[in-house]
Amino acid sequence: MVDRWVMQHQQDAWRKQAKASGYRARSAFKLKQIQERHKLIEYGDRILDVGCHPGGWSQVSVELVGKHGKVVGVDLQSCIPVEGATLIIGDITDIFTQNVVLEAIDSEKIDVVVSDISPDITGKWDIDQAVSLELVAAVFDFALPILRKGGHFVTKLFQGVGVEELIDLVKPHFMTVKRFSPTASRNTSSEVFLVCKHHKPKKGPDWKISPQFEKALEERKGGMDPLDDVAPVKSTFSVRKKSTPKE
Repeated sequence: MVDRWVMQHQQDAWRKQAKASGYRARSAFKLKQIQERHKLIEYGDRILDVGCHPGGWSQVSVELVGKHGKVVGVDLQSCIPVEGATLIIGDITDIFTQNVVLEAIDSEKIDVVVSDISPDITGKWDIDQAVSLELVAAVFDFALPILRKGGHFVTKLFQGVGVEELIDLVKPHFMTVKRFSPTASRNTSSEVFLVCKHHKPKKGPDWKISPQFEKALEERKGGMDPLDDVAPVKSTFSVRKKSTPKE
């Protein structure tokens, strides 16, 4: 089984094309196809690349923004340097890493956030998919305050429980929010990319995505756990046994 997967991976047409084009992974073509369809990145833009390992999206971003643009990438795993980009090793949900990223950006606002982030895979689909959505929500919470008005955000999602709730929470922050599946994605993959265009900065205490997402999932499951000190209420409901005819 493993040998067959390795063979299919090696024979993958997108992987071969990436290698021939000088990109580090087939994922580079996902961003190129997203860009071709949705026109998110412009020359001179300031880009934050979240989950940048192995560097394919940073490579494409550098090409698109040119010498007057700026690309800052962050990932838990180290990357081979990408010329024209600043790559940071760290957890984007950690305050220390966030401060390092902000220093590297060296600007009050950025133009575009591109995120191909994914959690460490356990092999248990329900857990992996849930953790992935929580991670995406956390990235939104960090990036929205530094994303300029009219800026764009694209992130990977894995289809499943909670996706609709997350999208509903993101919609008030952008003029348009659409799902897009690049042809460079594997046919067997459940991934989809959420393309959010024209940021509308939201003010007020409820702008954060993560707390509202957790609450939405609790409501989906039927609410919070019952309280221990709630007094029982007498019910008039009773169960009657059905009589059976005598022989």
